[in-house]
Amino acid sequence: MTDKLIIGRYIPGNTIIHQLDSRMKMIFVLLFMVLIFFCNSWLSYCFMILSVLFIMYLSKIKLWFLIKGLTPVMILFIFTFVMHLIVTKGGPVLIDFKIFTVEQNGVVQGTFIVLRLVLLVMISTIMTLTTSPISLTDAIESMLRPLKKIKFPVHEMAMMMSISLRFIPTLMDELERIIKAQTSRGSDVTSGSIMNRFKAIIPLLIPMFISAFKRADDLAIAMEARGYNASNVRTTYRKLNWRMRDTLALSTIIIIAIVIYLLRN
Repeated sequence: MTDKLIIGRYIPGNTIIHQLDSRMKMIFVLLFMVLIFFCNSWLSYCFMILSVLFIMYLSKIKLWFLIKGLTPVMILFIFTFVMHLIVTKGGPVLIDFKIFTVEQNGVVQGTFIVLRLVLLVMISTIMTLTTSPISLTDAIESMLRPLKKIKFPVHEMAMMMSISLRFIPTLMDELERIIKAQTSRGSDVTSGSIMNRFKAIIPLLIPMFISAFKRADDLAIAMEARGYNASNVRTTYRKLNWRMRDTLALSTIIIIAIVIYLLRN
């Protein structure tokens, strides 16, 4: 399961999406996420899905690879859909379980919410797959720079978010190694009842926390040894360069917004 987690990973490439400015991609993704919440019909969701697939095609990311990355959060999707089946009422009764009924509005709303979550995860994952952690850090710091006037620790916040994002796949790989080590000793977390799986997960938490704290301590020592000081005025080796293609790419969000508005009405 952990090897399927792709959130936070970066795949080097030379596609159109890879070459775009990281600030533009962050702004585009944020606006795209907002537009997802305005979808209220099958046509609007289909249009957003096609938009994501088109972006994925431009970035040369395989569909199956992206779908496989949704596996770790599949439980959340299923739980959300089931809760809407139980709670949301309205429309013809499709299934009567005596204790509760499954009605048409519950199925429709549950499907819409799941599609919304899938789109949110997919568009954010495409951004992390096509943008290096260093570029994301520079973009966050550049976009939050006006907050320095009110003494907001912009550089520290950007560095913290970048390190957190970078350590997600690292910790997942570490968890995979711990699971294999526990399995070689006779412990199995992939079979048995839910209670047995829960009990088997508890021994994984202690080495995971120890490994996470050790990595954080090693990183802190390495940064101190190199004289890192967040309060100093720092220059960047890689300069962010907003070009005309970034403006054109960002302007496509206006077209998407117009289409969503027409489909809503």
